[in-house]
Amino acid sequence: MKFILPALVVLLAVGLGFFFFVLPARVEQAMNRVINPPPYAASDKAKALHETLIIADLHADPLLWGRDLLARGTRGQVDIPRLEDGNVALQVFAVVSKSPRGQNIEHNDGSTDNITLLAIGQRWPLSAILSLKQRALYQAARLNDMAARSDGHFVVIRTKRDLRRFLERRKVERGIVAGLLAIEGAQVLEGDPANVDALFDAGFRMMSPAHFFDSEMGGSAHGVDKGGLTDKGREMVRRMEEKGMILDLAHASSATIDDALAVSTRPVVISHTGVKGTCDNNRNLSDDQLKALAAKGGLIGIGYWETAVCGKDAAAVARAIQHAAGVAGIDHVALGSDFDGAVAMPFDTTGLVQITDALQSAGFSDADTGKAMGGNEIRFLLENLPD
Repeated sequence: MKFILPALVVLLAVGLGFFFFVLPARVEQAMNRVINPPPYAASDKAKALHETLIIADLHADPLLWGRDLLARGTRGQVDIPRLEDGNVALQVFAVVSKSPRGQNIEHNDGSTDNITLLAIGQRWPLSAILSLKQRALYQAARLNDMAARSDGHFVVIRTKRDLRRFLERRKVERGIVAGLLAIEGAQVLEGDPANVDALFDAGFRMMSPAHFFDSEMGGSAHGVDKGGLTDKGREMVRRMEEKGMILDLAHASSATIDDALAVSTRPVVISHTGVKGTCDNNRNLSDDQLKALAAKGGLIGIGYWETAVCGKDAAAVARAIQHAAGVAGIDHVALGSDFDGAVAMPFDTTGLVQITDALQSAGFSDADTGKAMGGNEIRFLLENLPD
């Protein structure tokens, strides 16, 4: 016993050290792989055009992984220095609060959660471990803290005025980056639509009714019932519109998309998706849905991962953008990477010039390439963010 007890203490300390300080990074390295690491090749023509564009992305999830995004990462797919290298002006940072075990695109219930162990391993506050709403508020606070420490190099956008000021600054200060906060799944409301107010006050400007499982606000395309908006979901939409928050229908069931388009009075987005026209599965949008979203003035963010585009390169992304533009119109298409969303990507955010190159190769004009790469998103936000 004289030797066993100290040995057990040492083993326990080593195990806890591994769990708290090593394992979360290992998990991210495994889940957020970059299939083709940088540097990335592109034509001289594409490089020249890419440098002139205002590039924006509707969806990425790096806040989940505990990295300081002001530092250049050695894992994952996106951070502020890499956004700068990719000439990205604005990145929407989404908050993930709950993810079911065995997550898939067909059928999930909300009885299990992968995020709790990750939150414990990353030493989140106890309040954020126990409450989905607090998880959202904690991640928002982290992003706002990064902005405060960036000496103006990174700013969080809350209003149209913020965005206009940032764009004026960027004309003379190349390399500065803006972020906008979004929520992936209204389970963070914890069943109460009135919690929209607290989330808005924390800086969130976009939210979806459901993520990978049905929520109390609406059905998920990957849930059990796959129903439409609930009465609480309709109240959520009403409160969001009063505040000027943007409704995101990514991951929503067909019934929820139909209900949301019927009750909303403002344009909506689908922040990250693919299209059935190039990649037919339950994750992606039909042509009828593309047309309905465009008729509402909406914006469709095309993702980069294989389930979204049925490919592992920028050409597959360009094919999806081309199909969406052909059905919905070029003014309704945007980028929605899903970087750091627990999926392998063909490139990290420094490689977006490859999409510019692929769009040019597909016959897009410079003007239409600029719209898809970020111009549409900037215009949409200038029209729909709160004053």
